[in-house]
Amino acid sequence: MAASVDDHSQLSNEELLQITVGGSIADRHLPPYSDQGTSSLPSSAPPDPVTPTQRKPDHRWRNPDPPRHLSYVPSSQPPPSDPTDVPNCANPPTALSRFLYRSFKRKSSPLQRLIMNGDAEALMDLVNRRCSSLMEPNDEGWIALHEAAYYGQLQCVRILIRAHPDSVNRCSLKNQTALLLAASRGNTFCVNFLLKHGADPNIANEDRETPLFTACERPNEATVDLLLHSGAQVNLSCSQGGSALNEACRHGRLKLCRMLLEAGANLHSKNIYGIQPFFTAAQHGHANLIHLLANKDADVNGQAGDGATPLYEACKNGHVSTVEALLSLKADTNCSMKSGLLPLHVAVKNNHIRIVSMLIPVTSRVRVRQSGISPVHIAAERNRDDILELLIESGFDVNAELSEEYSKMYKDRRSTALYFSVYNGNLEATEMLLEAGANPNLDVFNPLLIAVRFGWMDMATLLLRYGANANTQISMQPSSFPSAILLSMESPLMLKLLLDNGCDARPCFDCMYSQKPHLAITQSRRLVEEMQLSRDTPPQCCLQFCEAVSCLSLWQNTGSIISVLLDYVSHVHLCSRLLEVLESRSDWALIKLKALPPHPLMQLCRLKIRQLVGVQRLKLLCILPLPARLIRFLHYDVDCSLT
Repeated sequence: MAASVDDHSQLSNEELLQITVGGSIADRHLPPYSDQGTSSLPSSAPPDPVTPTQRKPDHRWRNPDPPRHLSYVPSSQPPPSDPTDVPNCANPPTALSRFLYRSFKRKSSPLQRLIMNGDAEALMDLVNRRCSSLMEPNDEGWIALHEAAYYGQLQCVRILIRAHPDSVNRCSLKNQTALLLAASRGNTFCVNFLLKHGADPNIANEDRETPLFTACERPNEATVDLLLHSGAQVNLSCSQGGSALNEACRHGRLKLCRMLLEAGANLHSKNIYGIQPFFTAAQHGHANLIHLLANKDADVNGQAGDGATPLYEACKNGHVSTVEALLSLKADTNCSMKSGLLPLHVAVKNNHIRIVSMLIPVTSRVRVRQSGISPVHIAAERNRDDILELLIESGFDVNAELSEEYSKMYKDRRSTALYFSVYNGNLEATEMLLEAGANPNLDVFNPLLIAVRFGWMDMATLLLRYGANANTQISMQPSSFPSAILLSMESPLMLKLLLDNGCDARPCFDCMYSQKPHLAITQSRRLVEEMQLSRDTPPQCCLQFCEAVSCLSLWQNTGSIISVLLDYVSHVHLCSRLLEVLESRSDWALIKLKALPPHPLMQLCRLKIRQLVGVQRLKLLCILPLPARLIRFLHYDVDCSLT
């Protein structure tokens, strides 16, 4: 049996709330023909009450743009969709509201459930009973009015304001007023009522965000219009320096921007990163705002703290229409970041080929050289082959070298675009650069050595065809013979390719010890690992071929390596170490004899002809009217003879 009115006077506030809420919900769920009648039945079932585990959002947590100078990595989850802006209980907290407000675990109270359900009758009953819990703050400092404004329950807001008119500007622990909460949720009807009953539109929260700012942050034109007509100051900024106009530009709301500008919004205000509203519009690709703001005297080339311009940001983010609009306004394409990078650099970096094609004709080649890095470097490093081709066709220097500062960023001190392509194993880009005139011998560490080290036959063949120096040395690991031979010892095919293309084998047999005893071998690592020692601890003397070839990791291949090398030299003497190695296996006895004089006349003739013709001209022998057998002989076709 229900308690009487007199019985209620003996109950606590919590018990009174439970009875009120329980009775109200029970009334709403009466069957159609119950004894109590049907006059109070709703037209549709109410929404489910908030479960005990539901979290109430915190207005402080939102997703501001990351600092301009930091790289932003988007979440792997899809962005939540905006809930419909309906000012009633059909719009409970959604994924977006939980994103905008920091969540915390708190069981919903009976009063909160009552307000969420928009039960004005039950709330009125509590007001009539002068329930003190209506003005008691929760853990966040919210009172009933905050809840009603947040959930957009206009009838509840009316009841509470009329009962406690002095609570209209009551602040939570985070300095949130009911007006700010209603504006942040787009509850326009609640905003209107609160403003008419004395709500201050300029009270900001602890992050200095005003109701106007939050209304622009989650754009709602009707709410903004109400706030502006009620005295909201348009140029107040939040703790990060952003204004309401910054937020409107971020969302690309043309009508909203017009409203703010007509209200006197400062077009030149900057946030803590030096970003102006025009910059924000360009950054987010809102081309429809570009001309509007430019006509209001916005700074088209206004730079952020790191030197980025609106054009740079639009190019970085691939906003083609925005870039077109900025170029039509004569935006400076040669205004660089503090790092020296130009809009063209970042467009290449992010693979925006249409923007690259627009920037090439209006970018100064002098400014590109002064930047210390060419767009060709970036295209090669990131395998942007289409852009690389476009840059080459536009006449960019394929032999441009990185500045000292940029080169130091890489342990191998690379300097050319060709090096990047070879390092990436990008055969197509490498060929493109070589055909355009790239010099394969400009880097400190020759790109050929990369191809040799990784056993990339096609890449090595390509580089050698365009003049790569097969006798190059590794500066951090000096040796008495070509470094390419050191790196190719584990690949007989690669070794032969190098020797065919001019790699000098004779230094391999020039030993400083000759027939004298050699020092003991102390190497415990593979030779390739030995050559990768720190630059700070270079070896004290050059590495000898006999020392390299006699290490344990190459022991099985030593005989075949020496045999191949002997085909490319005339009269040489094997040192005591090489003799010791060859004598260690009986099947290598013929290799030892191969080094002894006299050498075959055919071999001596072939070596002499190759020496006189030169390596580069040997590649052209095929176009001369010479017998095919002779050409194959000079190219070391071992299946061919002149007999």
